Amino acid sequence: MREDVPVRRLDPIDARILLALDEDPRATVLGLSRQLGLARGTVQAHLERLESDGVLHRFSRRLAPAALGFSISAFVMIEIVQGQQEDTLHRLRQTPEVLEVHGITGDGDLMCRIVARDADDLYRVGQDVLSIPGVVRTRTSLAMRELVPYRVDPLLNDLAD
Repeated sequence: MREDVPVRRLDPIDARILLALDEDPRATVLGLSRQLGLARGTVQAHLERLESDGVLHRFSRRLAPAALGFSISAFVMIEIVQGQQEDTLHRLRQTPEVLEVHGITGDGDLMCRIVARDADDLYRVGQDVLSIPGVVRTRTSLAMRELVPYRVDPLLNDLAD
C-alpha cells in the first residue's frame, strides 16, 4: 500500500477481526466467526475488503531483521538536491538494507530506517546511501534499543470498544 493513497476508515467489526488476527495470524474465517460471534460471511466480506483496500500489509513486515542476521538498526536523515527525489527514492528502493523511507519536514528531506549486520556493514550501507546521486548529506543515528515497537493495537482496541 502506498502512503499517499487514502485508506478506508475501519469500523468496530474490522477492529475486532484485526485484533483477533493479531493474536492468531493463522486463524481461519470459521474460527474467527466463532470466536467473535459473527456470521462467517460477515468475517469473509470484511477480510476481503481489508485486503482489497490495502489495509492488511504483507507478512514480511512482521519479521525481525535480527533473525535474518541484521542486528544493527539505524535511522538515516538524508538531505537531497531538490527535484531529484524520485531518482533518489528509486536507488533507495534498490538497497535491500533500507527498510523504510519517509518524506519529512525539518532539517532533512528523507528519513530512512536501515539495518546492517555489524559496524563495518553499517559503514558500507551508509557509504552506499551517500553515493546515491542527488544525496547531499546524511546523518545516521544508531538505534540502541527498541523501547516501544510499532503498534496499532491500542488504536484498534479503542475502535473495537
